[in-house]
Amino acid sequence: MLKHGILGLLNYGDMTGYEIMEVFRDSLNYFWDAKTSQIYRELQSLEQKELARKTVVEQTGKPDKNVYSITPSGKEELLRWLADDNPCLQIKIPVLMKVFFLGEKSAEENIQYFKSVIESRRNILKGMEAAPEYIKAYADMIGQSDKAFYWQMTLEYGRKSMEMQIKWAEECIRRLEEKEI
Repeated sequence: MLKHGILGLLNYGDMTGYEIMEVFRDSLNYFWDAKTSQIYRELQSLEQKELARKTVVEQTGKPDKNVYSITPSGKEELLRWLADDNPCLQIKIPVLMKVFFLGEKSAEENIQYFKSVIESRRNILKGMEAAPEYIKAYADMIGQSDKAFYWQMTLEYGRKSMEMQIKWAEECIRRLEEKEI
């Protein structure tokens, strides 16, 4: 899946690994976590599979930089992936794996856990406040404002997901507090 995210970004224009990492941080990171090392490893794999091409740009007084671009095969792979109508509902939700086993801890400890879930989701929501500016900036940068419409839809999904998780964690706290009575 990371492969397709990177191909999608390269489809907008040539980028260095650092620029891809920045775009992830400012946009995709809200719904797809990727570490810097994963991005660079995936870029190497894309290059080996001839889905992306690396061009070394010499710089004076600085290390050379690697600029990646999508190849025709990479574009074909991106379009193949987009055409797949399987909704890709891979369910891997770490918070639920942990909650499933919280019966091993006290209700008080678990209330604190759910409070930390609420706090982290509120922090994510706060971070999302800047996302509309990033959407506009990236749309202007690539000169394709029509793409921003879809970026806004993913932002709204993320926002609603965080709000739902906050409500769910509040309900879990309420139920734990009632259980103690």
